[in-house]
Amino acid sequence: MKFLFDREERPAPMGAKVGVVCGLLAGYSVLCFWIFSSSIQNWDRVWGYRMVFFKGWLTTVEISAAALVLSTLLGGATALARRSAFLPLKYTAIFYVETVRGLPLLFLVLFGYYGVANMLGWNDRLLVGIVILSLFSGAYIAEVIRAGIESVGRSQWDSARAIGLTPAQTYRFVIFPQVLRQTLPPLAGQFASLIKDSSLLSILGIPELTLAAQQVNSATYSTFETYLPLGVFYLALTLPISLWTKSLENKVRYES
Repeated sequence: MKFLFDREERPAPMGAKVGVVCGLLAGYSVLCFWIFSSSIQNWDRVWGYRMVFFKGWLTTVEISAAALVLSTLLGGATALARRSAFLPLKYTAIFYVETVRGLPLLFLVLFGYYGVANMLGWNDRLLVGIVILSLFSGAYIAEVIRAGIESVGRSQWDSARAIGLTPAQTYRFVIFPQVLRQTLPPLAGQFASLIKDSSLLSILGIPELTLAAQQVNSATYSTFETYLPLGVFYLALTLPISLWTKSLENKVRYES
């Protein structure tokens, strides 16, 4: 039974890990089916709306992918701006981060669309939703990156300067590789949160996954059968990100 234990000095074989995961999933599935089988009777109704789910899932993928890229760029730029010696730029970045982090996403969605976007005549709900989600997530990513930069020892900066590296070269070759290793776990969590937070855009009438599930539930009155696939679809988006970042974390890990 030693293959069931995973220790640093004696890692468990990959086959054992896969077998345990598959066995647990099968066991939990059987248990859930046994508990809820008497009350689950409307799968055929929900199945008729499968394309509604699929189209909503594709919209969620589109929103999440665009917001992930924009928020990462915005977060990186804001983190660097917070370290700028130019005070107007530095305090603008601080004001943005602290304001966004102090407000709930629901308020930002409502105020951003019905307040700011309508005032500017910007009526593209999907594009407005992506921008709002990017601004919200970008503030948190900025703090993650800033903390990673500031965790690098002062000696690293001094050594880079001593060998004649420019500030840009220092960030590229010395600072960012260390920041990447240290920030991957919190960034993975933030990316997964971004995908889940996209569900709040349903209040704008954007036909993403959560709104699709609400529409199916209203049409079929099959709550369990409707929201169970909703959770599965979100896991299909968040779990690959977690596994991918875990793989990257292992690749950039080194002994200190």
